[in-house]
Amino acid sequence: MDKKVTIVNELKNKAILEFDLKAQLGEGAIWNHETQELYWIDIEGMKVHIYNPKTKTNRTIDTPSRIGTIVPIDSEKSVVALHDGVYILNTKTSEYTLLSDAEANIPSNRFNDGKCDPSGRLWVGSMDLNTKPHAANLYMIDAKGEASLKVDSVSISNGIIWSANKKTMYYIDTPTQEIKAFDYDDATGNISNERVAVKVPDSLGGPDGMAIDENGNLWVGMWGGSSVTCFNPNTGQVVSKIDVPAANVTSCAFGGKNLDTLFITSAALYMSEDNQKKYPLAGALFKAVPGVKGVKSDFFKAE
Repeated sequence: MDKKVTIVNELKNKAILEFDLKAQLGEGAIWNHETQELYWIDIEGMKVHIYNPKTKTNRTIDTPSRIGTIVPIDSEKSVVALHDGVYILNTKTSEYTLLSDAEANIPSNRFNDGKCDPSGRLWVGSMDLNTKPHAANLYMIDAKGEASLKVDSVSISNGIIWSANKKTMYYIDTPTQEIKAFDYDDATGNISNERVAVKVPDSLGGPDGMAIDENGNLWVGMWGGSSVTCFNPNTGQVVSKIDVPAANVTSCAFGGKNLDTLFITSAALYMSEDNQKKYPLAGALFKAVPGVKGVKSDFFKAE
């Protein structure tokens, strides 16, 4: 068998090291198809990372507080969720401009994961700093910075994604061990008919960040599960699983020229002594080639 084919086959079920950077809490992976770069973050390290897989270089921008997510606007600007609000970040000058101060009145919460819907509105959730249950929320934030509360009584808001036909939104509140599905109206941003699409077994770990492939299957980073697991949201069943050499796998994003490489983030924090020895690469950026392509991520549509 050709060596290249052998490597690709191995990468279907096993992730390998892509960039060795020990992020404290790597998260928020998203592919910028305009610049052909992977944007990702370190929440506790308070950094934005912009990784170029062609040159194997990683550019870092410091953030003034914990950062929950980043979504590109174009090649020079992104929307970011920091502890105290949502900002526009100029990735060339490292300047921040406040867009929305949603939850500024709840200092015990910080923003966590988020992504943009097909119309370019940011959906971002929060979590209590001490992980107090049901103390957080999920918001939709438009180009003017106006925030609409979409889901309340959230514990740890994480992965969120939309189907290709713009009819369904999938959402993860990690401690529930569920991937919820909602009917979604792209014209208004309204969601309805909340239901459980996937009940994640505890044995797989806690569902964290999420991506969707061209077939509509959901790829989910498994906190405590050392894997990215792919679920069919129509049946709730596991489709495939990629082993990752890190205890806490946090997010994933399809990238590369053909969107056929899955980039995977992880965390170096919150590991037992045994896991620290077992997973010396924890916190690094990994990649796999799962044999399926992703779809282009929706960017934030600013004014």
